[in-house]
Amino acid sequence: MIMPKVKLDKALAENLITSKLSILKQYIDEILARYNESFSKDFLEKARKGIYKNAEGDAVELRQLLLEYIKLQEILNNL
Repeated sequence: MIMPKVKLDKALAENLITSKLSILKQYIDEILARYNESFSKDFLEKARKGIYKNAEGDAVELRQLLLEYIKLQEILNNL
């Protein structure tokens, strides 16, 4: 299936991506706050080691949020 191309104003694209990044950051911060952590790397390491019980779901979600955040940041930087 061929997808149609849509022309999007650069400023609008930047605004949409920035808004999405802000929402993702909120979700990331909420997960970290549940465990009184400031850095995702620290939380993921502690979750992996089993320091936080029942944190597996949050760790998986955090990884996905971080991947999406990085992907959108790259798109924004390449506009």
